[in-house]
Amino acid sequence: MARKSVKRSNESNGAATAAVSDVSDQSVRDLSRVFKLLSDETRLRILFYLALSPKSELHVTDLCRRLGQSQPAVSHHLALLRVSGLIESRREGKHNFYCVRTEHFGELMMSLFSAAGEIPRNKKYRFHDFILTYTGE
Repeated sequence: MARKSVKRSNESNGAATAAVSDVSDQSVRDLSRVFKLLSDETRLRILFYLALSPKSELHVTDLCRRLGQSQPAVSHHLALLRVSGLIESRREGKHNFYCVRTEHFGELMMSLFSAAGEIPRNKKYRFHDFILTYTGE
């Protein structure tokens, strides 16, 4: 597997620092696909609704109501998220319930942040009001 070295420059003095980490081409491709998929507002909302659901899952009808979209439109977005591996479904009677595959999503995020070097336990990354915390195992 080919690897690329990622270098950062020190903006305060303009000097280049040592390579921070090696990032595999496959990791970059995987993350690029995920971010392209989540660049759609509806799919990102679906992911948030599923992640924030008290039961950790929602059925299609509930998502349609929350999004204000038709069942075929929501099902299309759900299919794309499911094929990507970010969510999974289970069938109960006539209803399909969806939930976030947290382990897969977490692995993708860890590969993104590990590109900056080894991730120390309890490291927090802040994106405005959203905080991603890595507690380690």
